[in-house]
Amino acid sequence: MRIISWNINGIRAGVKKGSFDAIFKLKPDILCLQETKAEVSQLTKEILEPAGYTSFFSSSKIKKGYSGVAVYAKEKPKKVFYGIEMPGDDDEGRTITLHFKDFILINCYFPNGGGPKERLQYKLEFYDFFLKYVNKLKKINKNIIFTGDLNVAHTEIDIARPKENEKHVGFLPEERAWVDEVVTEGYTDVFRHFYPNKKDVYTYWDQKTRARERNVGWRIDYFFVSPTLLPKIKNFKTHSDFMGSDHCPIEINL
Repeated sequence: MRIISWNINGIRAGVKKGSFDAIFKLKPDILCLQETKAEVSQLTKEILEPAGYTSFFSSSKIKKGYSGVAVYAKEKPKKVFYGIEMPGDDDEGRTITLHFKDFILINCYFPNGGGPKERLQYKLEFYDFFLKYVNKLKKINKNIIFTGDLNVAHTEIDIARPKENEKHVGFLPEERAWVDEVVTEGYTDVFRHFYPNKKDVYTYWDQKTRARERNVGWRIDYFFVSPTLLPKIKNFKTHSDFMGSDHCPIEINL
């Protein structure tokens, strides 16, 4: 089974660029998209019903053209849940949980945390609620996968310029400490499992500075899995050459 995750940075923009159709040429069994920036009412049938897939969308209720996640699955899940049981968390359309027979999958677009101080506080609260939510799910099914744009580079080798970004949101000590906690709880960063010391592999590049051309990036998109599922992961791919967004897709195969 091939599962792909990608921050598309606007699903309607992806359609215009041709990258939305292109991502399906990678033949995912499950496709998780973040930052869709659209309401279902704004999307065409071709976007909502690609041949062979069932789609699920969560959109922002407080701001149009903002946030949003989607999942396309060949196999219909047994149950779908929106949100992470945090008061008001579903208002920004950030998470979809799908209960399949063999595992639970959570697709999430984590808050950026930039701008007013309240947004960083919201991000840290979101992190805490998310981990509690995932741990609760693990009691239902010990096989857990969560993926998406976590908006944090965990270690210095996950960012091109760590020293320059020590005080920048996305690489703050308190954000990175949360990823440490995730690992302590037993969840594995699949990329680092296969490539523990690999450098210069990123999933996000700033478009304004043409950082992608120079590979000055951040690895902020992840697949995390629970210990019981880790032996079933065959490989991990970072589709660094896939264009159409300021992020690139990542992939695991079960």
